[in-house]
Amino acid sequence: MPDQIATTTRPAKASDARSWLLVNGMRTATFESALMSAADQIVLDLEDAVDPRDKPGARLDVAAWLETRSAWVRVNDRTTPFWADDVDHLAHLPGLRGVMLAKTEAAEQVTETFDRLGGRIPVLALVESAVGVEAAMAIARARGAFRLAFGSGDYRRDTGAGAEDLAMAYPRSRLVVASRIGHLPGPIDGPTVGDDHTVLRERTAAAVSMGMTGKLCLDTGQSAVINELLSPTLSDITWARDTLTEFDTRGRTIRDGSDRPRLAHALKITERAAALGLVGA
Repeated sequence: MPDQIATTTRPAKASDARSWLLVNGMRTATFESALMSAADQIVLDLEDAVDPRDKPGARLDVAAWLETRSAWVRVNDRTTPFWADDVDHLAHLPGLRGVMLAKTEAAEQVTETFDRLGGRIPVLALVESAVGVEAAMAIARARGAFRLAFGSGDYRRDTGAGAEDLAMAYPRSRLVVASRIGHLPGPIDGPTVGDDHTVLRERTAAAVSMGMTGKLCLDTGQSAVINELLSPTLSDITWARDTLTEFDTRGRTIRDGSDRPRLAHALKITERAAALGLVGA
């Protein structure tokens, strides 16, 4: 019998967010439906989803929407001529929750973006290349870095790697380790293309096993699946509570070398369940 799914009463805040829905910045008619979806966070995309000729118009449309609504925005990478205009147009908008910096390859790119935004808007560094993966430790420690995300499609294009879990294990691990070293929340995995939820479940489960705690998604139908797989189950929560209760009952005495890792895992589960607002947590 499958484990019961713990349900959440609210979207997760950005530090704990599981599903990050990318929304084409040109398709303003979809902004509201994205906001009402199951996604924990939405990201209005001004980068790859928008043709260079259309970027100025998309930028204005996104800025106008953020006057009365809130979302993250994926801005163009620091090396392009579009970066400065993106950041300058967004910096003072009341609805800007943060920016996702495309194709991040250096710590300085994060800090320059953060500073240009006034030193108050979080920067989610999207790592999409071999150079970016190898610089992940420095990027995670950069001033203004909020969280790391994996641009798996561009990484595959850059390196020639396949989409299989084994091929993705090294970059995923690099981002997980870098996030830990940089004292950041767990990283966000790249999107799974297509509408096959079996594949989505397999790829998400693989990311979870590597230590990732979020995932980009490309349509609203993926959000609920991602949220489910990136949340503790009811049996996880019950085990964690029982473990911590039993530890308290025996006077918080350590019995052997396995106790500390087990207790740390139990505490991590209960903290994540509480942060996600899971019913029964």
